[in-house]
Parts: sequence; structure tokens; C-alpha cells
Amino acid sequence: MKLITTNLVHDLQQLSDDATHIAWVTAFAMKSGVQLMLPTLQRASEQQCTIQLLIGDYLAITQPDALELLLTELPHAELRLYETYGQAFHPKAYLFQHRQTQHVIVGSSNLSKSAMTAGIEWNLHTVDATTFEHAVEEFQQLFYAPQTVPLNTMTLAQYRERYERANTVRPLSNAWNEADETTLMYGATSTHVSYTYEHAEPLPVIAPRPAQQLALQALYETVTQGYSKALVVLATGLGKTFLAAFFAQRYKRILFVAHRDEILQQAHEAFSLIYPERTRGYFHRTEKNTTCDIVFASIYTLSMPTHLHKFDARNFDLIIVDEFHHAVAPTYQRLLQHFSPQFLLGITATPERTDNKDVYALCDGNVAIEIHFLDAISKQWLSPFQYYGVRDRIDYRSIRWLGTKYDEQQLIDAQQQHDVAHAIFQKWQMYKQSQTIGFCSSVAQARYLAHYFSEQGVHARALTGTDDLPYRQHIRQQLRDGTIDIIFTVDLFNEGVDIPTVDTLLFVRPTESLTIYTQQIGRGLRLAEGKSHCVIIDFIGNYRNAERKLRLFYPNLQPTESLPISTYTQIDGTACTLQFDLEVIDLIEEMTKKQQSYRQQIIDAFSHLQADLGTRPSYLHMHLYSGFRALNLAKEFGGYFAFLHAIGQLSPSEQHIYETYAALLKDIEKTAMTKSYKMVLLRAMLLRGETLWHTAIEASEVAPYFSAYLQQAPQSHIDVIDHQPSKVRSLIKRMPMSTWAKSSKGLVQFDGTTFSFTSTIATEHQAVLYDWVQQICAFRLHTYFEKKSI
Repeated sequence: MKLITTNLVHDLQQLSDDATHIAWVTAFAMKSGVQLMLPTLQRASEQQCTIQLLIGDYLAITQPDALELLLTELPHAELRLYETYGQAFHPKAYLFQHRQTQHVIVGSSNLSKSAMTAGIEWNLHTVDATTFEHAVEEFQQLFYAPQTVPLNTMTLAQYRERYERANTVRPLSNAWNEADETTLMYGATSTHVSYTYEHAEPLPVIAPRPAQQLALQALYETVTQGYSKALVVLATGLGKTFLAAFFAQRYKRILFVAHRDEILQQAHEAFSLIYPERTRGYFHRTEKNTTCDIVFASIYTLSMPTHLHKFDARNFDLIIVDEFHHAVAPTYQRLLQHFSPQFLLGITATPERTDNKDVYALCDGNVAIEIHFLDAISKQWLSPFQYYGVRDRIDYRSIRWLGTKYDEQQLIDAQQQHDVAHAIFQKWQMYKQSQTIGFCSSVAQARYLAHYFSEQGVHARALTGTDDLPYRQHIRQQLRDGTIDIIFTVDLFNEGVDIPTVDTLLFVRPTESLTIYTQQIGRGLRLAEGKSHCVIIDFIGNYRNAERKLRLFYPNLQPTESLPISTYTQIDGTACTLQFDLEVIDLIEEMTKKQQSYRQQIIDAFSHLQADLGTRPSYLHMHLYSGFRALNLAKEFGGYFAFLHAIGQLSPSEQHIYETYAALLKDIEKTAMTKSYKMVLLRAMLLRGETLWHTAIEASEVAPYFSAYLQQAPQSHIDVIDHQPSKVRSLIKRMPMSTWAKSSKGLVQFDGTTFSFTSTIATEHQAVLYDWVQQICAFRLHTYFEKKSI
């Protein structure tokens, strides 16, 4: 280990030479520092080095010109911006992977010239491999954290606006010289959120339970149909991990991927019980097993290019991704793009995401089976519940919203009020049963409520990730034994920890994540001897997502429909009831009136996706990743390019092209499709290029491609045809060519031999129109073959 107190630039330059992977994170970046290091980074990039740079926007010190320089001069680097929203952000770390060695430099130096050269800085340099593995895994988690955004022209413009606004009010980053940086940055403490996992009850008997049997049958059917990917959505408590283990029987080499080591350990135990004869091993920061029959891998370790490239694309026959709602992250995308298994299985209880990224799309829309917790309750696989929606006294309008969450200190101040705690205690006393878990938004709130309840004579404890494991186990056992009445917690019971006898859930936090809310509800729905039902006491206030989370109890409700809440409702087919205070009903009605229109929600989703991609999404990207199914978009706007025209996303020349060929585009988008044949025909025509795609074509020219396309899986199982050449030609003439010409109102013509579009396309319009028609064709074929869940 070496201490570096000056001229860090020399070490960074030397270590960048011959590096295969460079990963840097700094609290801020100055243009002077970027200019100093840019030649070194460009040289590394030219040598095919993987470069990942994470820069913070803390206090709007990072100079936009520094970010712009990185963006324009390092086109192959992966650049991300950490949006702090006021949270302290102080890391300064420089990681280097070489073919034989690894290096970690951590200390005080940000990406500025003074910090890299003559400034007073302390940095430690180590070549310890274990430290590197730990550091790089922590880096990857931070790099893809929800608070980060990819650096592109749009996110840079947004940051520049924030920077200029902040420095107009407080022009500090222009006034400070770089030697003041360290003084500015040190003194505050960073916030670290810890996630703790504890094992659930003893593992179940090793035989598929009813829900698992249904899921296995659905998976076997989807494999038979020729699909190579599937998503299984099972409510918490139905045994997703064991389902995956049972399904894995047919495959020799298996990769099980998760985002937490504890989940990997749980999966290892499950697979060990079912396949004791197979070899098993981990691939994470401390163990790198590549030869076992079953490998349990940390996504943060495996997704590193240096590790990923150790595996052939077909190394595994089956890949299982647990908690698949995380799989939209770039770490998972890198893994999914690298491997080509016989089958990819995603398992989750909560596919919905508040960031509108579509988890279903990652399995090409093929949901083998989806069992909602209400379905499981109706089959008596989970416990029924009695839900009480009661009024939260806190006025959340007075608490600052920081983009993804409420200001933590302002929220704590509002929660730690005697009248708020008293109202919570009264409602709990009114509805509780014997064993309660109370879900809080912070450690401070959990401790405050535990203290308040204790003062009222209740046996209450706060349990958080800061408590050691023996204490947590002791408190959990006391809850089971009845020694304790209620545990207040933040995140300990989200995933992987179950006390089946818990019969009361108390929600005293604003819901910021539908995924977490769903997981927490699942904590009370386990079946247990002597447990007739679970009571859910939910404090509902005027916070964001209040109306959206209640839709969880109305799974068949359309996005445009209002919540049908009333003072008392019984959920059809179950013994579950919903009861809302009149104040809550009035509040939800008021919030619904103020809610954005559905059209505006689609526009906002488009804007967010565009910012994320850094460019205008294609038709299929909008369908897959915006969170809005394109059928709804077509219903609201008449089609994708009509949508782009309506919201001003087309350039003046594109507007002219759209208006000139609007009828043609509309016909291609909306022509009826009982089979895929029209779009397969169009796809064959498009293969001829942008100048000829619309011109006359005969069935004999289309037939080879048409037949080959429909022989591929899963098409071959959905649109079954006789592939004799003469019969294929006859089918093409009879079905897509003839029927399309008859329905197109003159936009398409077929004379019995040749088929063509009648529009005359100007030379200057060809490239754009060709691209748009390709997008429509790709979208329509995808959605036609996209298998919907039942």
C-alpha cells in the first residue's frame, strides 16, 4: 500500500496505460481536471479499454463544460451523473483492472487540476485483489443506482440549467478556485443505506406446491411452443426460488443471478436440497467458480467485462434471474446481451416499476404465468386480509420533493409530532390483532414510534439494519412468542424475511415504490396455523403515488378508470375486504381530479425515455420501455408518428413528410391483422431498400422469405402454414396481397400478379419514410407475436 500526497496525475496516467477497465467516481469534476486527464483517457479508449466515469452533481459544483468535454471527447466511454438532490456525496475513487493486476486509489482528490497536481491531498493506493473486488462491486452498485442518469446531450442540458440556476443565486463554483475544493467537500457525512437479509422459516418439503405445479406446467408449455425466454410472476410466499429449482431439472449447466449475496445463499440451499448430486459454486467478490454445474452469481461481479468475457456466450443452458424487476438495469442488460442460453427465466413478485421501464419487454412479452396475490388468496394459497385505509394527518404539500423522494429531515420533523403518533396509536389499537410489523420511512421514525408506543404500555421495539444479527433474531423470536406486540422497521422485511404468524401490518410511511409496497404486503399473507386473516392498517395522505398504490387492490382496473373506493368493499372471489375512512375517500377524489390527463402521462413517459436514451425512441422502444402499451398510445393519438407530430417532436422537414404520407402511414399502422401475413409481406418488401421497398413485387419473390420467417420459433407455433412453395405463393396472393389491396382505399394495389403501394415517394423523402415504415413493421410484428399473460 502506498500513500500519495501530491501529483496523483502521474499515478493515474501510468495506471491507465494497458488498463483493460477504468472505473472512476468523483464528487465533482472541473474542466481543468478533465483537460488534464483527457489525453490519457482517450489513449486508453483507443486501446479498447472499458471506461466508466461517475460524476456527482453535489452542490452544483461540477462544471457543465467539464461534462461536455467528457461527452464529446470520449464517445466510447460510459458516463453517468449522480443526482444528489441535496444528499451528501463525497466519493473519490480510481479503479484500474489490468490483465494480471488490479489497483485501487481512494482518497481526497476530485477530478480537478489542483487536486491532481499540487493541492494538499491524501490518497491511498493498494493492489490487494480482495479490496479491488469489493471496491468494483460497490462501484457498480453506485454507478447504476436509481439516483444516476446516463450522461447525454439531454441530461447535460438539464444539469446545465440546474447549474446556472444554482450559481445565479449562489455563484460559488465560479468564485472558488480549485484549491478550496477539499475544504468545501469534507465535514459532512455521507448517507449509506444498508440492506440486511435474514433467512426465513425452515425450508419447505421438497415437492412442488400447487402454485409451483401450475407455473411448471406453463413453463413446459412455453418451451414446447418454441420460446427461449419467459417471465414468471408469482406473489410473495408462493415459492419462486424453488419453482426455478424444479424447472432447472432439464438443464445441465445453470446460472442463477441475483443482486444480493443473501439471495444467492438462499437459492444455493434450495438447489442443494433438490440436486444434492450436482456441483454448485458462487461467483461473487470472494469466490469465482466457473466450472460447477450450477453457478450462483452476483450481478455486480459477473457483469464486469473482465469477468463476463471469461464465459462463452453458450456457457449456460439455463439462466435464471431472480427479482427480475431489477433486470432493466444496465448491469443486467450487459449480462443478457452477452449470454445466449437455451432458456432465460425471469422470476419476480413485482414486475411493476415506478420508473416506467418495462420488465415484460426483457422476456419479449412472454409471461408464462402471472399469479397476483389476490388470485393466490382466492385459491387459499395465501391468507386473506382486511384492509383499513385511514387518514394520515401529515400535510405532505409542505415537505419538499427531491425528485424521487421527500426531503428526509423535513419528513422526520413532520412525523415526530405527538398528535401524529397519537393518531397512529389509536388506529392501531382499534384494528390490530396479535403480531404487528410497522413499516416506517426512516430509522428515526421507527425509533420514535417504538418509544411512543412503549410509553403507552405496549411492548414495542424498533428493528433496523444497524442492529446486529443476534439481536434481530432475538426480537423476531419475541414477536413470535408474544413477548413483543409490534416491531417498527424500515427495510428488514422487504425481501427474504418472513414470520408467517404476523397477522397485522401497519403502514406509516408515504409510498414511494410500488415494488416495495407489494413486497411489504406479502409479509403478512403467509399461511400459519391459527391465523384466519391479516389486518392491513394503511395511513393514506396527500403524498405522491397514494392513488397509484391503491390500484394494486384493483388489478383489472384500466389506467384511465378512476378508483371505485367506498367505505366498504369485498373483493370478488376472496374473503378480503377494503374499508376506507370518509376523509380518505374525499382525499383520493380530490387528488384524482388534480391528476394529469392520461395523454399527458404518455407524453411525460416519452420525455423520460427520450432523456434516458439521449435520442428519440423508436416505435418499438416506446412500446417496450415507456411503460405505456402502444395500443393505448394509438388509441389516444392515432399512431406513433401522429403522436410525434402532435407533441412537436418532428423537425420541419419531417412534419412535411408526415403530412404528405399520413394516409399511407395510418394504413400500415392500422390495417387489420388476424394473421401476421401482411407485415411479413411488408418486411420482405423492405429488404429491397429505401428506393424500391414500395414498388411492385410478385408472390414468387416474397415466398422464400415468407416461408423461412414463419418456420422460425415462435412464429411457427402461432401462424402455422403449409410450406410447399406453390401453396405459399397461393397463400400470399390470397391473403396479404388481395385482402390488403381491397381494404386500403387505393393506397395499395394488386392486379392478381404484382403487389405495390400506389404512393409516389419523392427522392428527398425516401430515407425518412423508409425508416418510419420499418419502425411500424417491426412494432406490428413484435406486438402480434408478443405472448400476453392471461
